[in-house]
Amino acid sequence: MKQIIIFLLVVILLIISYGQYTKYKRFTPPEYEYQLNQDIDLNYHDRSFLLDYYESVEGLNGFVITQWSANNIDVRNPEDDDKATQASVSEYSKKLGLVKYHEDQLVKSKRLKESGLANSEIKLLEEQGTTLEQHLKLQNDKRILTIFNNNIDQLKMGKQSAFVYELQKLLVKKGYDIPLDGVYKVITKDAIMAFEEKNKLFPDGDIDQITLEALLE
Repeated sequence: MKQIIIFLLVVILLIISYGQYTKYKRFTPPEYEYQLNQDIDLNYHDRSFLLDYYESVEGLNGFVITQWSANNIDVRNPEDDDKATQASVSEYSKKLGLVKYHEDQLVKSKRLKESGLANSEIKLLEEQGTTLEQHLKLQNDKRILTIFNNNIDQLKMGKQSAFVYELQKLLVKKGYDIPLDGVYKVITKDAIMAFEEKNKLFPDGDIDQITLEALLE
């Protein structure tokens, strides 16, 4: 008799445990939480954008668990293909896309800061829609143009200057085999003339604004 009572108690305990497990499983999908990216810029110049990222992650996680508990749909790995499931998966994709949009920009901002940029510079890049490489090239082009404007009357054969050195670097990048010594010699002049001919410019071997801008492209 005692054994029967113990057996019944064990059966009742198993039934209760199974019920609790079923309830837990229904309301808790496996590994449902989208984890916050630890490689984002926590000091991003737009604090509201950072807040939007956190809210979008919370919205995504809330949607996943709601669909699981209310409709028994795992939007990440759906088993069915009915209209309700398709609609849920589509909405999930939109919410995930919003999370990724915020996340990508915040990760990119951290990378830019690691390369030495400040919030103000990152904001400028975003407003201009340019990459760091494009930004650095633009800054370098402006520097070369400034050097050119300050040295235009001093570009003479045998003359050594910072501008000639920068000019030689540009020619080397274009494929011309000349020394990088900063001295304006015949070999540099010939390379300029060859470049002008190739790009349908007046081939006089002299540097003017048009030739320089073509070299900077």
